[in-house]
Amino acid sequence: MRKLLLSSIIVIVALVYIGRLSYLQLIASNRDNPLDDTAIKRVYDYPERGYIYDRNGKLLVANQPSYDVMVIPREVKSLDTLEFCSLLNINREDFIEKYNKARTYSPRLPSVFVPQLSKEEYAALQEKMRKYDGFYIQKRSLRHYQTKHGANIYGYIREVSDYDLKRNPGYQSGELIGIQGVEEYYENILRGQKGVKFIQKDRFNRDIGSYKNGIYDTLPEQGKDIQLTIDIDLQAYGEQLMVNKRGGIVALEPRTGEILALVTAPSYDPSLLVGRQRSRNYTRLSYDSIAKPLYDRSLLAMYPPGSPFKALNALAALQEGVIDPSTRITCKNGYYYNGRRLMACHCGGGTRQLVKGVALSCNGYFANVYRRIIDKYPTSAEGMTAWENHMRSFGLGDYLGYDLPTGKAGRIPDADIYNRMYGEHRWYSTTNISNAIGQGEVLTTPIQLANITAAIANRGYFYTPHVLKTVENNPIKNKKFTKPKHTTIDKKYFEPVIEGMFDVYKTGTARFIQIPDINIAGKTGTAENFTKVDGERTQLTDHSIFVAFAPVEDPKIAIAVFVENGYWGSRYAGPMASIMIEKYLKGEVTRKDLEKRMLESSLEEEYAKPYSGKPFRINE
Repeated sequence: MRKLLLSSIIVIVALVYIGRLSYLQLIASNRDNPLDDTAIKRVYDYPERGYIYDRNGKLLVANQPSYDVMVIPREVKSLDTLEFCSLLNINREDFIEKYNKARTYSPRLPSVFVPQLSKEEYAALQEKMRKYDGFYIQKRSLRHYQTKHGANIYGYIREVSDYDLKRNPGYQSGELIGIQGVEEYYENILRGQKGVKFIQKDRFNRDIGSYKNGIYDTLPEQGKDIQLTIDIDLQAYGEQLMVNKRGGIVALEPRTGEILALVTAPSYDPSLLVGRQRSRNYTRLSYDSIAKPLYDRSLLAMYPPGSPFKALNALAALQEGVIDPSTRITCKNGYYYNGRRLMACHCGGGTRQLVKGVALSCNGYFANVYRRIIDKYPTSAEGMTAWENHMRSFGLGDYLGYDLPTGKAGRIPDADIYNRMYGEHRWYSTTNISNAIGQGEVLTTPIQLANITAAIANRGYFYTPHVLKTVENNPIKNKKFTKPKHTTIDKKYFEPVIEGMFDVYKTGTARFIQIPDINIAGKTGTAENFTKVDGERTQLTDHSIFVAFAPVEDPKIAIAVFVENGYWGSRYAGPMASIMIEKYLKGEVTRKDLEKRMLESSLEEEYAKPYSGKPFRINE
């Protein structure tokens, strides 16, 4: 019995060994994963990111070579750290910190030790790298900007953070990733696919050649080139006009929703966020809490829309049937409500119909119009809901869905807001009468203002604004950007409002900014500007606003200009919009006097000191 037991044990052990060896030889070897073998070194081959072009084929963002010093901590042997640090222009403390970080990430996987060496630094280091076991140089590409304009559109690239690695398991430590702008939104298109080579090592940790003749090696796939809808000449011109000013300019092509220009001011040179100085420059830009050059005002800044909002109230009133183009409303140099309260008006007073009400931007007229919309319904809450639905159909109070990763929704108030503020059935159309003229609780971003202008130009519909035009010369086919969105307003009601906006330009508040041979429909605006000074709500100089589209008969551009503390609409925003329209449609500016004044004007003194008084305002 004992002999049988002993024999059985020997047979079983032998079978286990034979089975294990058979598995390793016949099965495991066929599906061997070199990533699990510590004797195999991975060397990544990073592709170039896709190039970025403007709508006319001008190259905006290319690539330039860069060199990273890589480290595999377990392979590092004793070295002259003083010499090594001097070659890399770092100190011993930096060396220890970088090495410990790499070892924490993985002792056997490569990590970036010092990123983005210049050609000169690489040349000085390359010959001596053989002295430093565990370190090697890896070539990759960084962005090379062909323009100083449009930084907020492109975004930038940087090394992945620990947070990025957790969210994106396909990335390795030290790899680059797009941040903000199209670099972030279209990361998967621009990034490409990295290649990898597996190198076999002997027992002395020396490279002995390609693992299994390279059957697991892969080649890198270059990122795809993209073409943006941006006209870089128009973008650059808008940025020049906004020098020494703050605000945003957004220009759209109404018939497609393509973004022609997306200007934020102040801005910065995108090349500042490239190379070894990127981190230092980024810190300097982000710490500028006054000018905020990294803050994209065209997408993020929320302002009261001012008088351009009157056009929407007119359209809602026409749709609701509470007025028609011939309805006469008398303005007594303002609108009196709630007893002796006055919404002042500077139109000169008199009886107004729709076209003239828009052209003269009559506050009295639009206060009456707004009240008629709300008071049409049994309760103010029901009237407010109907009004809100019309406003939201133009994309207000919403992120719009454009293809950029940042933005604000703005604000369109609803009945719930006023129920919370005043109590149910305790507020009326006069309670929020400021909504009639684009003040009060209404807030919009510059891109939303441009979008509602495009919707008016199209007589009732718009396309979701977007910056991507083609990928590898193939036009985008995303229905999100090619399917029109219709407002709640019937097409027939747009003509009298557009006629009034044309009169704004010909005879009204924007008559001084006319451009030869171009018919423009526009609307000036002035938005009240408040801040807190020493804890008290203080009124500063008003913001300057202008929205327009042209030509009136066949709109090719819709634009919104917002200049912070710019006084009234026709002082800064209107002239800037008009010459940008001419620049786009004609390729040149004929009003040299107007251009010179806008290029040389500055509001830096205005921004340098708070202003506690109320500036002179004309009726816009």
